[in-house]
Amino acid sequence: MFQLQDMWTFFWSFLIVFPTVSFIHQIGHSFFAVVFGGRASFSLGRGRKLFCIGSISVHSIYFLDSFCEYSPLKWNNRFTHSVVHLGGVIFNVGSILFINLLIVTDLIGPHMFFYQYAYFSIYFAAFSLLPVSFGGARYSDGLAFYRILKYGESIQLTN
Repeated sequence: MFQLQDMWTFFWSFLIVFPTVSFIHQIGHSFFAVVFGGRASFSLGRGRKLFCIGSISVHSIYFLDSFCEYSPLKWNNRFTHSVVHLGGVIFNVGSILFINLLIVTDLIGPHMFFYQYAYFSIYFAAFSLLPVSFGGARYSDGLAFYRILKYGESIQLTN
């Protein structure tokens, strides 16, 4: 049962854990875009821009949303675009496996943050893979992946 004392966990999850998961997801897209010869930038949140570090901008409502865009890839084919669109999910799942490896080898101890991080990462990855059209040629990672493979479309990443 959710109680008043659980509000601290909620705020911790909402303001720290979920934005961290979102950040790792966007780093995944950006990483693969750069690996395949493109340039990437992304924004955490909406609202007034608070600051920029390189191609990363953080906005005042940093926990609300995140977006990644990339320039044309040097290696421009179905495989490379598919990997860029799946990069966020790859990094989310890979980071869970990496954290679990660190815990199993006793390099870090189990902590509520890591449990919540894994939970939100799976949640984020699963919802990213759902094939959803957001309108205006904006697609979830899953639908973009499908359209790239089936139709060979070059879809700009805006998720």
